[in-house]
Amino acid sequence: MARKKIREEEEAAIDMTPMLDIVFIMLIFFIVTTSFVKEAGIEVNKPKAANQTKQKNANIFVAIKDNGEIWLDKGRVDIERVGARIEKLLAEQPTDVVIIQADKDAKHGIVVKVMDAIKEAGIDRISIAAAKG
Repeated sequence: MARKKIREEEEAAIDMTPMLDIVFIMLIFFIVTTSFVKEAGIEVNKPKAANQTKQKNANIFVAIKDNGEIWLDKGRVDIERVGARIEKLLAEQPTDVVIIQADKDAKHGIVVKVMDAIKEAGIDRISIAAAKG
C-alpha cells in the first residue's frame, strides 16, 4: 500500500530548460542579424526630383547642410575625416551604397569632395537623396 501512495503523490513535470535555451539562441540570432542604419542625424532641405529610385540596402547616410557642415552617424565631421569615418562604419557593417543627403543650397564643391572621400573609402555606389517633386 505504501508504494501506491508514493506513485500517486509524484506529479508529472515538464522540463523547461530546452525551451528556454532555444528562445535565447533565437534572440541572439535576431540581434546579430539585425542591420542597423547609420543615419546622418540632421534633416536637410533636399532638392526636388521628378524621377526617383529607392535604395533598399543603404545603411550609411551623409548629410551636408547649406552652410557646408557635414554630418555622419549623428555627429559633425570635418571634410578631411569623412573617408576615415566611412571606413570605420564599413568595418562595423559592410555595405555597397552610401546615400548623400545634401541640402538644396549646399555648395557643389563640398558635395564633390564628400563623394571623392567616399570613393577613396572603397564605396563605388553613391546616391543623392531627393524629395518627391
